Amino acid sequence: MRDGLPPGLTVYRRTPSFDAATVPAGLLANHRTKEGVWSRVVVLEGTLPFRFLEPQEELVMLSPERPGIVEPTRMHRAEAPPQLTSPCSAPC
Repeated sequence: MRDGLPPGLTVYRRTPSFDAATVPAGLLANHRTKEGVWSRVVVLEGTLPFRFLEPQEELVMLSPERPGIVEPTRMHRAEAPPQLTSPCSAPC
């Protein structure tokens, strides 16, 4: 997983905060960002198991200290734990 976003990006969309009861189903399914779109997944409290599915499968635990950075078109999904609280922003 990459440590940070490339410089010069601007935010074009941000999801509302959610928890395990309100997490959008699409985030729990395999999906990818569009070409040229990066995503930063920020966990406000607790941890979030987050799975990258390509180029190799990798499971990482996101936390307030460790956001997830998703490169353009990289297949991924969240695996919601019982106490998830997280907004997700997608800069382009």
